[in-house]
Amino acid sequence: MIVCFVANPSIDRLFEVDRLVPGAIHRPVSFVQTAGGKGLNVARAAHALGADVRAAGILGGHAGKWLEEALGDEGITGSFVWSPGESRSSLSVASRDRDDLTEFYEHGSEVPATVWAACLEAVRSLFHPGRWLTISGSLPQGAPEGGYRELTRLARAAGMRVAIDAEGERLRRTLETGPDVVKVNADEVGRLLDVPTATRDDALAAAVRIREMAGGDGHAGIVTRGLEGVVVAAPDGTRYEGVQYERGRYPVGSGDAFLAGLVVALDRRADWPAALRHALGTAAANAEIPGAGRLDPARAAELAERAEIRTL
Repeated sequence: MIVCFVANPSIDRLFEVDRLVPGAIHRPVSFVQTAGGKGLNVARAAHALGADVRAAGILGGHAGKWLEEALGDEGITGSFVWSPGESRSSLSVASRDRDDLTEFYEHGSEVPATVWAACLEAVRSLFHPGRWLTISGSLPQGAPEGGYRELTRLARAAGMRVAIDAEGERLRRTLETGPDVVKVNADEVGRLLDVPTATRDDALAAAVRIREMAGGDGHAGIVTRGLEGVVVAAPDGTRYEGVQYERGRYPVGSGDAFLAGLVVALDRRADWPAALRHALGTAAANAEIPGAGRLDPARAAELAERAEIRTL
């Protein structure tokens, strides 16, 4: 089973317009609404791939009730705690003429310390040795900056394997507790380490350093590079580059789908080259369908076969 933690879930809305004009009234040509936040995107993608998934996190208000119901409609159950205030919303606007996205993300309501403590206990109730825990995205206002570090420490003590996709100080602190897999994008790791990441070799050096900060042998550092693919310092020290040349129109959530595809493959005992192929195929399949974390598993498998994995 894979446990997907989302501290700051969101109702994610995607509007598609022919042309985005600041100050104008727009009538979307399409609209998709999903239970989102990075952790729920991971859960949705992993569920689509056939994994046994449980979501865990914090919900609030009428928006939180909608999120819980939407997940249930998709067949995803979980362990949630309730907080005062409302769960947040996020809006992405895709402009067809420019093939780009304009995005708006709310911060969400502040979470009391008692709710955060209850949330940790709710997640711990799902722990079992050998299972995977994914930790993704931002922390809500009021949560401790070291919240992910504490969660990772608890998970590792329970024999869980941990994959984290976070940034900034919350990631730096979490690295001290030895997560098994650390996934960051090139911009995030460049800011964290204060290093250049524009070239493949620079990004790979950052992935190696992240692996070392997480504990070295037995840990993996992954740096995603958007259209340029991904570089990896694997647990055994092998270094890989992966590229998937298919380009979908809806890239929102592709990083989350990548993490889902990777963890699902590793949970099924795939080796790292096969797991990276699966992750790249899942990310590419996500980009072909509106709505983060939505994908056709058969298409993901097809695209995985087309991914290129090179040992560096």
